[in-house]
Amino acid sequence: MPAFGFLVTLEPQPGKEEAVAAFLRDAKTLVDAEPGTLQWYAFRLDDGSFGIFDTFDSEDDRTTHLHGEVRKALEARGPEMLATEPKIRPVTLIATKP
Repeated sequence: MPAFGFLVTLEPQPGKEEAVAAFLRDAKTLVDAEPGTLQWYAFRLDDGSFGIFDTFDSEDDRTTHLHGEVRKALEARGPEMLATEPKIRPVTLIATKP
């Protein structure tokens, strides 16, 4: 069972919702190259914000992902798409269903 995760929320600038959705779809290819990222979900919430939830077996894998290619892409493109900085919250998983 994966023990570690991140919950990330993204608030798009008005009118940039589709740009954020496209960014997240494209980001999947970056995550696919990370063997330590076990699951990765990108989603849209009803209020127009977006999120990412991902899981890892180890703290090292989570740290590697935190400093990986998706973060670099967010740092490069975030100011043109996002109203605020991404909120990145580490989580500890207590139960999962495979």
